[in-house]
Amino acid sequence: MNTPEMHTSTEGSEVTPDQLGSEGANGGDILVEVMRAAGVEVAFGVVSIHNLPLVQAVDRDLRFVPMRHEAAVINAADAYARTTGRIGVALTSTGTGAGNAAGSMLEALTAQSRVLHITGNVNVGLIGEHTGAYHEVPRQLAMLDSVSQHAMRIETPRQARAVLTDAVRLLDTAPHGPVSVDWPIDLQYTADPSAQNKVDDRQAAVRQGNQRDVERAARLMRAAKRPLIWAGGGARRVGDPLTVLAEVWGAGVLTGTNGRGSVSEDHPLIIGNFASDEAVAELIGEADCLLTVGSHLRPSETRSGDLPLPAAHVQIDLDEDALGRNFPIEVGLQADATVAVPALVEALGECATEPDWGKRVAKAAASARASLRDSMGAYGPIADSLRRRLAHRSPIVRDVTVPGSSWGNRLLDVHDATDNVFAAGGGIGQGLAMSVGAAFGRPDVPVLAMVGDGGLAVHLGELGVLAGEKPHVVLVVFNDGGYGVLRNMQRAAGDQARAVDLATPDFGKLARAFGLRHKLVDDPESFDKALKKAVKNPGPSIIEVDVVALDPAPEKMVPPVEVP
Repeated sequence: MNTPEMHTSTEGSEVTPDQLGSEGANGGDILVEVMRAAGVEVAFGVVSIHNLPLVQAVDRDLRFVPMRHEAAVINAADAYARTTGRIGVALTSTGTGAGNAAGSMLEALTAQSRVLHITGNVNVGLIGEHTGAYHEVPRQLAMLDSVSQHAMRIETPRQARAVLTDAVRLLDTAPHGPVSVDWPIDLQYTADPSAQNKVDDRQAAVRQGNQRDVERAARLMRAAKRPLIWAGGGARRVGDPLTVLAEVWGAGVLTGTNGRGSVSEDHPLIIGNFASDEAVAELIGEADCLLTVGSHLRPSETRSGDLPLPAAHVQIDLDEDALGRNFPIEVGLQADATVAVPALVEALGECATEPDWGKRVAKAAASARASLRDSMGAYGPIADSLRRRLAHRSPIVRDVTVPGSSWGNRLLDVHDATDNVFAAGGGIGQGLAMSVGAAFGRPDVPVLAMVGDGGLAVHLGELGVLAGEKPHVVLVVFNDGGYGVLRNMQRAAGDQARAVDLATPDFGKLARAFGLRHKLVDDPESFDKALKKAVKNPGPSIIEVDVVALDPAPEKMVPPVEVP
């Protein structure tokens, strides 16, 4: 009797050839079902022998976006999640593929982004056996656990639907963060959608907080005459109630970088991401009550902890340990801000600020913006062009680059939290892939990607995604021939520039090689003309800004880094 032929292209396996074909249902169909139930129709990934049934099913029934590197896969899914409010699905391979994804998983973890990362693995019976199986990683699940909010493994064919459903529930449960699912390749093929374990249908839990704490906070806030709100990343999902609270209380609204757009930045009470500005710091010193919503008040945003925050301080955070950690508080609310903020609106009642407080808030905000513009040189009209030409709700993606960090993170008005995409963890090179994810999440508007030449070089291969998938991304490359901010730091310290001047490709030739539109500009007027065309024409465009040629030259950005 002939024995069944085994799949031996990578390692010994109990999966027979008839299970490798596209005929017949398998784990890929279960993934599609779970994605549809979550309202998600797009997955980003790199196809591999260790995720092939998943990729095939998504590509057949939904939309699979083939990225070129696993780190970019996570970045794209991350931005999709941030710009849609849904989960972002990322498919990577096992071993090195999963390892490649780890850095970008840290970004998603820092940003509390709802990424479902599904990675393959070797056959379940080979895990931990150290047989030298192709792509085998002895401690892959431990690695995933270290860079994820949660990590789990599908261990039998019947577990697939239950584990994936539980992963989605965890993604919907605050505090949010990425969830990794390790799915051995043989179990992807042998998972039968008609023979699955019962699914736990519990709903995501929402921490309500203590009503007595809400009432204590409301009493303290009601007495304020010069109130402020500080909105961090935990405020991103609150929505309109945060604006209502600011209006009812008469409070100026500060934000951290991750909290931008939680109140639209064209609102008259918005101050924005300017806490360290002199005029705003003076205003904070005059305030008599502060409500902090989902922010840890990081040193980088509070002058290394030296900002004079009011003694009457109310803080909302899901993390009990975060309450009062960096600044003292009078009332702490351990609760989900999406529940706590509406509760405060209801409990607050009538409030009366000093008659001119709103004007003082607006004056400080205007002063901060004017001070920044004075330092921007030719970047000033470029920023004006971006805000004028882009759609009101265009996602604004900023990589770690001088323009993104100096004025993109502050001056370009963000009108909703889902329009605000940036590298929360500070890793360079993520902007292009994030713009791809944002564009698939929000195909109705053009997406801006602000990147530097150094950052773009990290993932040049993702230009192939722009060329192949044709999302409406306006990729603005600020080219200063290297790592500009580090060059500035070295020069400011009187040191010789080292390791910062990079060999940079001819981006025009590179764009033509990919069949992409490209325009090199060296002044605000030509930038505006190029941007007008890029926004009008569907599909990707590259606008390269010759930073060295800009006139007047922007001030050199030197971040306040403490050196021992």
